[in-house]
Amino acid sequence: MRATLAPVAALLLSVALLLMGNGLQGTLLPVRAQLEKFSTFDIGVLGSCYFLGFAAGCYLGPYVVRRVGHIRAFTATVSLASTLVLVHALVVQPSLWWSIRALTGFCFAILYMVIESWLSEKSTNENRGVVFSLYTIINFTVVTLGQMMLTLGDPTAFPLFAAASILVSLAALPVALTSAPAPAPIATVKIRVRHLYESSPVAVAGVLVVGFANGSFWALGPVFALSNPFISGTTGIALFMSTAVIAGAAGQWPLGRLSDKIDRRKVIVISCAGAALAGIGMSIFADRWEQAVYAFAFLFGVFAFPLYSLSAAHMNDSVEPGGFVEASSGLLLLYAVGAVLGPLMAASTMRIAGPNGLFLYTAAAHAVMVLFAAYRLHRSPRPTDDQREPFMDSVRVAQTIVPLDPLDPLDPLVEHPPERPEE
Repeated sequence: MRATLAPVAALLLSVALLLMGNGLQGTLLPVRAQLEKFSTFDIGVLGSCYFLGFAAGCYLGPYVVRRVGHIRAFTATVSLASTLVLVHALVVQPSLWWSIRALTGFCFAILYMVIESWLSEKSTNENRGVVFSLYTIINFTVVTLGQMMLTLGDPTAFPLFAAASILVSLAALPVALTSAPAPAPIATVKIRVRHLYESSPVAVAGVLVVGFANGSFWALGPVFALSNPFISGTTGIALFMSTAVIAGAAGQWPLGRLSDKIDRRKVIVISCAGAALAGIGMSIFADRWEQAVYAFAFLFGVFAFPLYSLSAAHMNDSVEPGGFVEASSGLLLLYAVGAVLGPLMAASTMRIAGPNGLFLYTAAAHAVMVLFAAYRLHRSPRPTDDQREPFMDSVRVAQTIVPLDPLDPLDPLVEHPPERPEE
């Protein structure tokens, strides 16, 4: 284990600090926005802008990494992301916050890109599962800790913003000071969304639904919690959000292993049906029964959060050799599209149906996915066992999606010698 983790120990420490700060920020901003009397739609736009910037970072970030290298790109974007946290506290205005969140999403796309390409290169086929499983555990754990830090101060005061900024800033130190060599340039491919859909319609639809539902939960879950009569103050909000995150970690393994034994589409149906029922239960009982709030939050996390991993694994069952990067990149892009649109639609639902409308919306999204996956089960037989990739409980979330071939004449960052005239 020591030999496995030594090449990536500094990076994993940076990941822990970075995601803890992002976890605090992701819960703090919607709460502060609600207290500042932002409309529900304004807060929904706030969540959408983050993923809009994230999608842009997936396209443009590789050029930044290529120009200055992994370590400099990491430290530069950490510096910018840390600064942006503080700007939220200095100027409280919806349109400015939208711009800042888009820039933050852009930064984190580059950061995830550096982190996961680094982990991939420094691990081997024999230990990659261990490395990425540890990465997933760190991810869920520190995001939960970051959310619980909301209880340490007043969301309307400066210290919590300062704490998030400090954590993000400290993430630069382990990477900047590591003596381990940086990874090679990121290799990318062109994405063909239609080709991905033809390869696996259920996987494409599943990832879009994850964007619609989970993106809405991250953006508007704190608003729902703040409006619920049984959730008290910032401690209750942090506990509510953390309950869903911990449940998501718990649901990854059993649903993933089940999908290795039976048709993954059946497990996707189970996952979406469970998430839909949890959403319906939350929308009916959340303001009537105190225990229901946390019980249904746990059930929502158990069934909704593993859906991306299940969809990605199902896509990989159908991908031709050499197509895994294109598949992962395409799924990420589709997720970002869903996460841009989802909070806007969820906010509109909440404006009509009240705070509980958030989970009515997620239930509707998951119910539609149940119907679509069931339809596809009748249209297409199960893949044979030799076509199936084993489930990975950690999924690449920041693959790059522009060409970076050093000999590519279309790459604007590559200087090419003038062509010689034919003799």
